[in-house]
Amino acid sequence: MSNLPEITLKSRLLQLKCHFTWRLLEKDIDIADTEDLLHNQLTFLVTKNKYMVYNLLAYIMHLKGDYTKAIANLNEAEEKIKKNNPDGTDRKYLVTFGDYAWVYHYLKRYEDSQNYIDKIDQINKELQLSPNDSKDIAEIYGEQGWSLLKCCGQYYEKAKECFEKALELEPEDPEWNSGYATAVYRLEGFNGRICCASECKSLPLLKRAISLNPEDAVLKVLLALKLQDLSRDCEGKKYVEEALKQAPNLPYVLRYVAKFYRRAGLVDEALRVLNGALDQIPSSGFLHHQIGLCYKSKVFDKTRVFGKMNIQSRQMHTGEIDELIQKAIFHFEKTLELKNTFVYAYTGLANMYSKAKEYSKAENTFKKVLSFPNLINEEKQQIHLNYGRFEENFKKSESEAIKHYKIGLQITDPSRDRESCERALKRLAESKIQSDHRDPLGFGLLGFVHKNNGRTSEAIECYEKALKYDPYNEEYLSDLCELKLMI
Repeated sequence: MSNLPEITLKSRLLQLKCHFTWRLLEKDIDIADTEDLLHNQLTFLVTKNKYMVYNLLAYIMHLKGDYTKAIANLNEAEEKIKKNNPDGTDRKYLVTFGDYAWVYHYLKRYEDSQNYIDKIDQINKELQLSPNDSKDIAEIYGEQGWSLLKCCGQYYEKAKECFEKALELEPEDPEWNSGYATAVYRLEGFNGRICCASECKSLPLLKRAISLNPEDAVLKVLLALKLQDLSRDCEGKKYVEEALKQAPNLPYVLRYVAKFYRRAGLVDEALRVLNGALDQIPSSGFLHHQIGLCYKSKVFDKTRVFGKMNIQSRQMHTGEIDELIQKAIFHFEKTLELKNTFVYAYTGLANMYSKAKEYSKAENTFKKVLSFPNLINEEKQQIHLNYGRFEENFKKSESEAIKHYKIGLQITDPSRDRESCERALKRLAESKIQSDHRDPLGFGLLGFVHKNNGRTSEAIECYEKALKYDPYNEEYLSDLCELKLMI
């Protein structure tokens, strides 16, 4: 074994392909939530690749500063590889050994760190690769892809690229096909993005992955949800039934089955399934959030019916609606108790506080989530849409509602929430113009909508009408000049 100075050792460590060099940044990862997720996967998922879960868990332990547990998890990973690696393919060890080398480096056990680097070099030599070459190692790309998928949504695109590279090397591998299909599926539906049938790439990928992984019930419910997205519910239901037959008690199947049922309007059935999953994983923020969404759906359904009732019937049903609101609040609050960075749970909770007439709590919840430093565009859109509805419907502040709807529309990422912001602005604009055909704000709002959707001529026409009735409005003048310069 060579005995390199520490600085040379660090240089060699940076060349390794493992969790410590994949830029899994602490600021992007909810450490407690990811740790729970990984422990649950070790408990419930049946797979030959649990070594990947142990490797990522070791990295999470490093982020927590618990190197004893980090080494224990790497020991488990190594044992799993030995147990499920009858052909003796040493390349499966490369990531694990790289993680070992980094952990020992942090412990200042430089000789142990160097030992694992030497082991990696020996494997590379046997594979006829240079020390920092991974272009022919599908296992490295595949494990990186799965690790990125488990960390956060911002990493999904990179995860997809990793699986693409793995499939270039091993196109028939079931694990890499499964990962690739999952990554594409998540990207298509990431936080409400719109994906029409002609743009849907995950559907054939999921079907191919299932053909290679016929026992993977999770893939089947993902396919069912994608079919539901494309209004092919009957076809999707067949995959739901297959998945439940294969894995009737697997929480990762049940949570997606429940989502399928809820979106199909079978809310009571969804609640039954979710409560069954919650019995197995009571600390799951995801499950509590899904239950909260179910009760929220029941609240809005009951409220719609409530509006058509006579006074006597309304009095009978008021208590029932209040009870549903409190159940939704309980589960959204529980979600945030378990996962306090879950953005969509904040908007759900704020909406239910509004329904419960707890307006100060609702507003404080919106303000709190808007203050989060790393919100992605789709999250901002949903918050501003719901904040706008709160201002319009509960605080009766049209000007504040318009402000939030405008912010949501200005975020150009296509999503259902952006469409809802556009519809809200159009509705307010058209209402104003119908009430007074000389209302400048109505025409100004329509001009704003057209401008932000790239319809320059329509925007110019609307702003000119707005300025006709409000000739000194600086906002309209500025937007009109900007639009005319674009012609």
